[in-house]
This record gives sequence, C-alpha cells and structure tokens, in this order.
Amino acid sequence: MAISLSKGQTVDLSKKAPGLSHLHVGLGWDPIKKKGFFGFGKGSDSIDLDASILVFDGSKNVIDTVWFQQKKSKDGSILHSGDNLTGEGDGDDEVIRVDLNKLTPAAQHLVVTVNSFRGQTFEEVDNAFCRLVDESSDAELFRYELNEKGRHTGVIMALISRQGGAWSAKAIGEPGRGKTVADMVTSAQSLI
Repeated sequence: MAISLSKGQTVDLSKKAPGLSHLHVGLGWDPIKKKGFFGFGKGSDSIDLDASILVFDGSKNVIDTVWFQQKKSKDGSILHSGDNLTGEGDGDDEVIRVDLNKLTPAAQHLVVTVNSFRGQTFEEVDNAFCRLVDESSDAELFRYELNEKGRHTGVIMALISRQGGAWSAKAIGEPGRGKTVADMVTSAQSLI
C-alpha cells in the first residue's frame, strides 16, 4: 500500500519493502488547462519539465548527476528513461531507475529534482507528483503530490538517503530557480 506523504514527511523504505534493490522514481505533471472565451476550454500548452537525480556523498559533495543530457550514472546504477517534452498523458512522464545494489558505496543521498527547461513556472503546472516504486513487486512505496503553485521554475521533490544499509525517503517540495539540475545543487545541499 502506497504512502501519500505531505511536505517534510519521511518513510522508511527498508521497513516498507525489506530487501528493496530496484527503485523506480516516477515523476508526472500536466499543463494547466487554459480557459478560453466565456470560460470554455481553450486547451493547454505543453510543459517541458525535466526529472533529475543529484547523487551526494556523506559530506554533501555531488558525485554524479543523472538527467536528460546524462541518462546513465558513472557506475551504471541509475538510468533515465529520456526526456518528455509535453507532460501529456496519464502516469509517469519521466522515469529514473535506480539499482541500489550497484550504487557506489560513496553515494549516501539521492536528491530528486524537476526543472522547467523552457522557463515556464509552476503556476502553469498541474498534478505534479513524485513516486517511488519497488520494481520487483511493482508496489508504490511513496507518493508526494506537489500542490503548491508559484513563479519558481524548479522543485526539489524528494530526498532518498541511506544510513548503513537502510534507505528512507523524504518529501521535500522545496521551490527553486533554474532551467536545469545544475541550478539546484546549492539548494539540494542545504536540504540534506
């Protein structure tokens, strides 16, 4: 059973899914439906949001980044599904898969971010979410719905951390600025 978290809440993934080895990080969103003349639907513009993962060591140093321009981590443990340019359709718009067993031992924190590559703000985004799925059982372990609107162009969605061999995930929902994950590094470090 999935746990729907509020901003700042944490779930112990090791208790929720003992033996967790393969994690599916899904992000989804929709463009806000714009209203036309007399309030009738006018359709919507496409929104190009980009899901990314920043990999930090225990000293909060970035040791890797996975995003649409680098779809595979240096150690091969993290794979990005590719860039969705519209946000159209149901379910996950972008997926990042993590093999926790292959992840370098130096990696202690995975920060999940989303950025608006075209600079569109989150006032234009609807139904944004981040979810974590145990790929071996297809069970959703964590879901965070981003309900806050604003003029920001990026959001730090979640923090996945390990202490010893145990993994936990925290819903962050911290707004940021920038069109790519590189613009989110300092904010992400401050939230670890």
